[in-house]
Amino acid sequence: MRVAENLNLALHELFAADPELMLLGEDVGDPYGGAFKVTKGLSTRWPDRVLSTPLSEGGIVGVGAGLALTGTPAIVEIMFGDFVALAFDQIANFASKSVSMYGHERPMPLTVRCPTGGGRGYGPTHSQSLQKHFIGLPGLALYETTPLHDNRDLLARVVGAGEPAVLFEDKVLYTQRVLTDGVVDDLFSYDLLTPDVARVFVDDPETYDCVVITTGGVAHRALAAARSLLLEEEITCLVLVPAKLHPFDVGPLLPALRGAKTVVVAEESTAGGTWGAEVAHRLHRSLWTTLRGPVALAHSADSVIPTAPHLEAEVLVGASRIHRAVVEAVRG
Repeated sequence: MRVAENLNLALHELFAADPELMLLGEDVGDPYGGAFKVTKGLSTRWPDRVLSTPLSEGGIVGVGAGLALTGTPAIVEIMFGDFVALAFDQIANFASKSVSMYGHERPMPLTVRCPTGGGRGYGPTHSQSLQKHFIGLPGLALYETTPLHDNRDLLARVVGAGEPAVLFEDKVLYTQRVLTDGVVDDLFSYDLLTPDVARVFVDDPETYDCVVITTGGVAHRALAAARSLLLEEEITCLVLVPAKLHPFDVGPLLPALRGAKTVVVAEESTAGGTWGAEVAHRLHRSLWTTLRGPVALAHSADSVIPTAPHLEAEVLVGASRIHRAVVEAVRG
């Protein structure tokens, strides 16, 4: 099952289980079923609860937040995650604050789905990874789909938490299959270190030269780097892929990282005030006595994202950039 199909199934299961759940977004209704077909079939089964909206991201999220404020669970889709910037006020100043600013804690079951990332030639305004702009907003949780988590479980937890959340869904990941049965490929296996963090390893999860922590959308590139590092450099990597980006609790990870000497965090955003920098800060505070050096970061280039595939590939973080970052961390 591809990730997009897995998400579609997750939405169908949620709608079947909760007669109050609503979904809003641009072109989410059939026969179109959303730009990436994640909402396919929903409006046919539940026409009163799946609503296609005008082109107004602020309006879409505002209505969804209003529904959530009154106790109605709402999922809203931003057709391209870049345009969540147009709904930033509704997320930062309304939804995330409404959980507590009325003098008491209040459930706010709002989930904002954001197809995100590059790699499809969509150009500067349809290819960005904007996760870093939401890090640290009080009351707001951030998640990202991965190929190592069943999104039926993930989406159920996100929606069921009753808190404002943004779910980032990498557009390239939509076409990748969801991994199952603990097998990645002929070299790598995986398990869930915690419900939110998948662990990919070679043979023994406690034997490695470097820990690579990456987001779900970059997971395949990190795994390609781990393969080339093993075969070409004889460097063994432990790859950690969290589904929950923020708040990011490093505590449950520490027992598995006691032997870590080098750590690299890879993400598709540009450098500066990022999720990766926050993870690096938290890990360094806990592991600084055993690390050989600071936690290293691998990002996309400080540039707009070109449309031409060969230029886009030069800008976006790829397996080769992660490979180099690990070699420098291990041997530098």
